[in-house]
Amino acid sequence: MQINITGHHVDVTDSLKDYVDTKFTKLERHFDQINNVHVILNVEKLNQKAEATIHLNGADVFATMEHSDMYAAIDGLIDKLDRQVIKHKEKVKRH
Repeated sequence: MQINITGHHVDVTDSLKDYVDTKFTKLERHFDQINNVHVILNVEKLNQKAEATIHLNGADVFATMEHSDMYAAIDGLIDKLDRQVIKHKEKVKRH
């Protein structure tokens, strides 16, 4: 799995990169066919925004999350993506 992290109006530090990497390993445990992940971290005044696009075999999954803390926004983003990836996995199993 390849993770691309970009930052808009925020410096992507090593600690943020490590945090994102460790959180996305949780998604790999549920579904191992994740090809590419593009994460965008953005700061808009007081809100910290995290959004990600996951390229799976046969589909693309997108989610976004806003919070006052960047780490909390990443946690919420991972929760949303986890639910969507599990839903996609079950859909693929049914066919």
